Amino acid sequence: MAQPNDPYAALRFREFNIFLVVRFAMVLAWTMQFILIEWLVYTLTKDPLSLGIIGLMEVIPSVGMALFAGHIVDQREKRNLLIYCILGFSVVSLGLFIFSLPSVEASMEQKYQLGAIYGLVFLGGIVRSFLGPTIFSLIALIVPKRIYPNAATWSSSTWQLASVLGPALAGFSISWIGVHWSLCLIFGFSLVALAFLLRIPRKPILNPKIGEPVFQSLRDGLQFVFRNKAILGALTLDMIAVLFGGAVALLPVFAQDILEVGSEGFGILRAAPAVGAAITMLGSTRFPLHRHAGRKLLWAVFAFGLCIIVFGLSTMFWVSVGALFLSGAVDGVSMIIRQTILQLKTPDNMRGRVASVNSIFVGSSNELGAFESGVTARLMGTVPAVVFGGCMTLLTVGAMAWFSPRFRRLDLRDEVEAAD
Repeated sequence: MAQPNDPYAALRFREFNIFLVVRFAMVLAWTMQFILIEWLVYTLTKDPLSLGIIGLMEVIPSVGMALFAGHIVDQREKRNLLIYCILGFSVVSLGLFIFSLPSVEASMEQKYQLGAIYGLVFLGGIVRSFLGPTIFSLIALIVPKRIYPNAATWSSSTWQLASVLGPALAGFSISWIGVHWSLCLIFGFSLVALAFLLRIPRKPILNPKIGEPVFQSLRDGLQFVFRNKAILGALTLDMIAVLFGGAVALLPVFAQDILEVGSEGFGILRAAPAVGAAITMLGSTRFPLHRHAGRKLLWAVFAFGLCIIVFGLSTMFWVSVGALFLSGAVDGVSMIIRQTILQLKTPDNMRGRVASVNSIFVGSSNELGAFESGVTARLMGTVPAVVFGGCMTLLTVGAMAWFSPRFRRLDLRDEVEAAD
């Protein structure tokens, strides 16, 4: 029997290994597809505003539908719901493949082609609102509770690895086979994910309130999150870190005007946080983070803020790369601890709704963080804006540690040991 401190504990469960293949294929396909859509749309328009519209078309349905998606996830069987999500994504990728056909591009007016692409992106945002809560809920039905911390680590590591490889593979595939056939490749990845998912049997529905009125269900989910100090604290820290530490949004400015390293340097800067996070996540399989989780999470977010300040002040390329790498490494720690808190503190009948609230916090803070970085950079200048964001992150951590000693003392060992 796998032990809680076994670094490969979750991997000893066959269904979890299949789940990791499914998640890797879907995240790889999703990140590739977003890069390809940006390339395709900008090639058609040569207008940077069109890139902003892509993000808007995805985030509006993703965040707007999140709570309702969480309610539905809690009311439905999870394996089949994930099948529907993958089928929905397949429709989007197949549609993009069709609308990128040379014959379609030649015969269709550009505004209609763009409208079709934006419409498919909007549909993808709806799928995304269901995908996250479904995956979060399914993990708890695949591995026993004592394995949740290790499963969260492997799942987050798989997500991070696919997130790193996806954009890189998209860039190479554009060069090798073009956008059109690259979109066909993405459709193929979705079919691979579907084929593996069918090897996982259906799971029981653990919600005793099947048929509960939707608004009562949504109210119960929100009340649970805001009354659970551990979950609320973890989500708040993550949101603040992303909101005020959004230096990534300003990387093109640093690459071109401050560090003067061009597109190649920009690529290295962009990849550095993801590489740091991936290494941390893989290493954490051997060093569990559930002991003194609250203290570790606070220190991780504090270190993240320091890294952002160093990056903002640096005028040396490799110092900037190192700061971003370390920011990703400590962000990987906070991501694992947050996912572990969510898995251990969330009842089975509320997993969909809690994951949906999490997606609202994370999704909205990503978009608002980019907006905040742009506004403060316009008002203060680029370097002061990044330093300001890092300082705000430090102040938030300090306030959380001072005003919430209960969160500071949070330890998840009791939950893990009780599950044995």
